[in-house]
Order: sequence, then structure tokens, then C-alpha cells
Amino acid sequence: MPEPVLTIFRSRLRPEAQAEYERVAARMDELAATMPGFLGIKTFQATDGERVSIVEFATAAEALAWRNHPEHREAQRLGRERFYAAYDVIVCTPLRRYTFPDPLPSP
Repeated sequence: MPEPVLTIFRSRLRPEAQAEYERVAARMDELAATMPGFLGIKTFQATDGERVSIVEFATAAEALAWRNHPEHREAQRLGRERFYAAYDVIVCTPLRRYTFPDPLPSP
């Protein structure tokens, strides 16, 4: 069985973009959850304002389909033009995985 594909998205928002960003981000979370192979997304924010989202898909092909979804592509464009002061995207597969006692439960 193939390893899942993780996208680690680190970003800093432009302060003036907060309200519009939140609307688009909520829609992207909703849309991603409908995509084949979607396993989950978690987003965290550090005290210095950096945000980190971890998006997990079952396969590379399914992660790529999400990346190329037309509505997601439009959100990416808006991100570059309006929302983000900076971002960094890392797409990877796990080298190892350890869980104790079982994988973390979903809320």
C-alpha cells in the first residue's frame, strides 16, 4: 500500500487580507474534504503569526488532483496576489511512522 502524501503549507498572511482569506480558506477546507483520497487537514498558528497547515491525501495522484482543481487553482492565485506576505510549500511522503498506542483519533 502506498504511503500517504503530506503537503506542509507554511504561510504568513497580510493583515489586511484576514477577512477575505478566512472565507476562501473555509471554502477550500470544505472542497478538499470532498476530493477522492482526502485524509485530513490540520492548521496551526504560532504566536509570531506563522501558520502551518498539514494536508494529507492517500496517493500522489489524488494530491495532484487537489492541487489542480480549478477552484483551488483560483484560491492559489488569490493567495499569491492578495492573501500571503510569504509562503513555503513542501510535498512529501513519510520515511517512517510511529504511533502510540494507536493513530491519533479524529475529533
